[in-house]
Amino acid sequence: MTIQTNASAHTPIRHFLDLRDLDSATLRDIIDVGRAVKAMQNNRRAPMHPAHPLAGRTLGLMLSKPSTRTRLSFEVGMRQLGGDVSVLSPSDMQIGRGESLADTARVLSRFLDVLVVRTGETDMLGELVRWSSIPVVNGLTPDSHPVQILADIMTYEEHRGPVAGSHWAWIGDGNNVAASLIEGAVRFGFSLTLATPESMKPRQDVLDWARAEGGNIRLVHDPIEAVREAGCIVTDTWTSMSDEESAVRLNTLRPFQVNTALMQKAPGGALFMHCLPAHIGEEVTEDVFESPASVVFDEAENRLHAQKGLLLWVLGGENWRDFGSPA
Repeated sequence: MTIQTNASAHTPIRHFLDLRDLDSATLRDIIDVGRAVKAMQNNRRAPMHPAHPLAGRTLGLMLSKPSTRTRLSFEVGMRQLGGDVSVLSPSDMQIGRGESLADTARVLSRFLDVLVVRTGETDMLGELVRWSSIPVVNGLTPDSHPVQILADIMTYEEHRGPVAGSHWAWIGDGNNVAASLIEGAVRFGFSLTLATPESMKPRQDVLDWARAEGGNIRLVHDPIEAVREAGCIVTDTWTSMSDEESAVRLNTLRPFQVNTALMQKAPGGALFMHCLPAHIGEEVTEDVFESPASVVFDEAENRLHAQKGLLLWVLGGENWRDFGSPA
């Protein structure tokens, strides 16, 4: 998502909207700083950054969609970095009574240092970015979910080493998470095969961008073909928050269930990932979800650590990488 903002050319704002907007080196640094901050924790129940580098900063969480991991990762992460958080529901704000997004963005920019937005309307994110003079972070839209992919890559590397050169498979609907995974594959140098129903292919503009960037992206309609070389198999719920559940939709996706038979077609040691929440018995069976191959709860925890790296990039200034070193 490329949007002109009202920021001065002398004070560029570090928005985080889609993975394609950042270069590979910056994305790599965000994950590496997040891993370094994770390693600082002395007590797994209360991981803290000893320097509190974001003390005095305030993050706004604008959530127009239900959220567990996105809310917790940013809320807990910001506080562990020394900052504060204000959770904002559009239904409780004047947006719900007709105040424009332009006015809302300009008001929030006077109170906050960064705004995380989780919305069912991609245009809403774009309008907030256009009028904000603070960084805006895409916490989820119907088009993309980039913060999830940072955690996925961190998790893969914790279990299997460098992600570059690996092969991943996506099984199911070519939704917002799939779109961001395509961008992640290009930026981090791994190959990706997506098995989707013909009617649920990923967005064409994302596929076109990936191919123009030289990404190794394949689109197939057979899950077995997709997983044959995969070291990581990823899926998502068949009914996202922006979708209507229907018998037709579920029947279309039923051949794309990740089950033991499908996992056995992948090379030994293949990981299973899911951004959660999962609908056991639909997109994944319980035996796969609870198997040793499943790293879904490591993946969920790493939302916290990846988001810390992201917040330090957004707010930490030119020396933000230094906050990944012990004080």
